[in-house]
Order: sequence, then structure tokens, then C-alpha cells
Amino acid sequence: FGTGAYAAGIVALRGLTDPLLGLGVGAAAGGLLALLSGAFLLRYSGFTFLMLTVAVAQIVLSLAQKARAWTGGDDGLSGFSIGPLFGRFAFDLEGRTAALYALGVLVLALYGCRRVLHSPFGLSVRGIHQSRARMAALGTPVFRRLLAVYTLAGALAGVAGALSAQTNAVVGLDSLGFALSAESLVMLVLGGAGNLVGALVGSAVFSLLHHTAASINPYHWLFVVGAALMGVVLLPPERAWAWLRGRFGATGVAR
Repeated sequence: FGTGAYAAGIVALRGLTDPLLGLGVGAAAGGLLALLSGAFLLRYSGFTFLMLTVAVAQIVLSLAQKARAWTGGDDGLSGFSIGPLFGRFAFDLEGRTAALYALGVLVLALYGCRRVLHSPFGLSVRGIHQSRARMAALGTPVFRRLLAVYTLAGALAGVAGALSAQTNAVVGLDSLGFALSAESLVMLVLGGAGNLVGALVGSAVFSLLHHTAASINPYHWLFVVGAALMGVVLLPPERAWAWLRGRFGATGVAR
């Protein structure tokens, strides 16, 4: 995410203000970082993989702090502008173009992820998630499949980062921080991991909880999020989705 955000901000500062070009650069930067780091990280699993991932993120954050000529250091990147979308729709203070632009990118990303998920490649990755040994015994190149999906995930994160940079016109070191990763994990937990719709619902629920609780008490909004996480532990999203499908499915059959 942060790599894509900085990549889009840097090219915009260099005069390449086309938003679609910035998205492509962000995707390439995120995918390249995922490819290089995944070649090492994916040889491990479990807690070791988690800690090494955090270590790589901290290394990237440290490099961004030191490369002030490119990233602005602790001050981040600002003062760049984004050109009109398709040469016609300018980004204004009202944010209408930015909102529709972000919605369009989200829809295309969800469509692409769904196609990949139901493709032979996606089915093999799901099989690897269930049992690496079984898929390896069937002749599936497990490591190459994992590296490919890891690179794809990095490219998507880079697109999200570039989108954030373009719509906010500012990039800070917080885009590379651990807090953002933790928030993303909370969103997945709230919506249910391994589910595209669940990830979208989790993001919406987290944002709603965040802004609503922060408007009431800006210093203790995390308590509300913590209570929501406790509710998820007591009633996992998978069970909630199953109940909703059964409820509305049964209603549809009855009708």
C-alpha cells in the first residue's frame, strides 16, 4: 500500500499527472516489492512468516525515512496535483470525481478478483490453502502459485495506495506503518477472511465504527472497535453469513 502510494506521488511530482498512469505505477511498485520479498518470505510459514513480514515492512519504512530526496522523509509528499480523469473530469474540492473514480476502481478490482478466484489458478490456490502437501502430491507447483498470488495481492495493495495518494494529494509515512496493517487485519476479521464480500463488508463496518465512535469520543473510539472484535470472536462472520444465507434462502424457497 505505502509503496504504491509513494510511487504514485513521486511520478505526480515529476509531472506525470495522469491518474491511470499513476495507478499503473502504483500497481507495478506494489507487485515488484511483493515479488522480491515473497521470494524469501514464502519459504516460511506461521509465526516465522508473520515476524519476517513485519521486519520487511519496518525495513521499507526505515528506507522511506532516509530517502528524503524521493519521499520527503518525515514530512512525506505533498504539493502534487492529479490531472483530469480521461482528460475531462477534474479532481475538485468537492471530491465527486475522486469518489466516483475510487468506486470504479473498486468495482473493477472486485470483478478481477472474482474472476481469478473462480479460475483454475484460483482453485489451485484455495487447494493449497487447505492442504499444501496434497496439492504438491498432485503435481501443483505450490511455491510458484503462492508467489504469483502474493505478487497479485501486492499489486492490488499498490493500486489502493496509489488511489489514496491521488484522492488525498498527500502521502505520509503512516502509509507504511504497522497501524495500517493492523487495521486491515481487523477489517478482515470483522468481515470474514477468505470472502470477497466479507472483506468489503468488514471495511465498511470498520470505517462506520471508526468515524461514528470518533465523533462521539475521539480519544476512546478503539474501545468500540475492541467490543466489535469481541463480538466477532463470540459470533464469527462465517456463522453469521451462513445464518443469513439460510434465513433468506429458506424465505426464498418458501415464497
